[in-house]
Amino acid sequence: MEEHLLNNLPAINLKRRSRPKESLIKGFLFFCGFFSIFITLAIVYELAKEALLFFQDPDVTLWGFLTGLTWQPKIGEFGVIPLVTATLVTTAIAMMVAIPLGLAVAIYLSEYASERVRGTIKPVMEVLAGIPTVVYGFFALTFITPVLRSIFGSDVVQIYNTASAGLAMGILILPLIASMTEDALSAVPRSLREGGYSLGATKLEVAVKIVVPAAISGISAAIILGISRAIGETMIVAIAAGAGPNLTLNPFEAAETMTGYMVRISGGDLSYDSIDYNSIFAIGLLLFIVTFILNLISQRIVRHFREVYE
Repeated sequence: MEEHLLNNLPAINLKRRSRPKESLIKGFLFFCGFFSIFITLAIVYELAKEALLFFQDPDVTLWGFLTGLTWQPKIGEFGVIPLVTATLVTTAIAMMVAIPLGLAVAIYLSEYASERVRGTIKPVMEVLAGIPTVVYGFFALTFITPVLRSIFGSDVVQIYNTASAGLAMGILILPLIASMTEDALSAVPRSLREGGYSLGATKLEVAVKIVVPAAISGISAAIILGISRAIGETMIVAIAAGAGPNLTLNPFEAAETMTGYMVRISGGDLSYDSIDYNSIFAIGLLLFIVTFILNLISQRIVRHFREVYE
């Protein structure tokens, strides 16, 4: 009887059905991915092509460019260390502001805030992220710098300084780190929190000793992306940090960053294909390499610390 029923069953067509709309969407998504890769390669190609003109100059060497302590193209000094140092100082100051504040805001939103409070704070942070960076630059110059000069003295804090630029950059990066960190904390399973509460842990202990370590991969990625954002910031440092290379670790002195130099040179009256003009592409290529390495480190950290919860 069973054999008879099986023999009388209609044949099932397992052949893949044609879905034109799905194929169209798949092709569009593939095109978007390919286009983004193409744009990235085109940017790298243009930077490398123009930077090669800079390094072909007889006065320029790659070793001297990477290790030289003086940046004065007009006299044949092409050491990028002063520009890199100013970039690192402003980035360090920015991250000293953005990391603790961003982590604190994220913990509060994820573990303590009610839905009403969260619905108020998150839009405010989005407003901070949407403010043009040129506004932050003038805010640093006209508000943060006078405050620093009133605290530490006008003879200590120069009008243009990397400290005010770094503080403004920290405020700019704060929403990015806070938002990404809050997403990472919210993704931690509720069962881990309940397990901590069942053992008698307080809410703060659960947040700091259980939730934060469980979300360390997302937090690390947020921090590294924030560093990349700080290194590539342009208008704040161009307005508030200074307009001349200066090899110093003093945050109260004026110093020009890599992006600040690129803005000053590209907006000047230099002729195309001059040594000064070509130098901005070499610095741009160095910036690209640094941010690319940071992104690779971010992905490696995420893969290393990622927790898989059943």
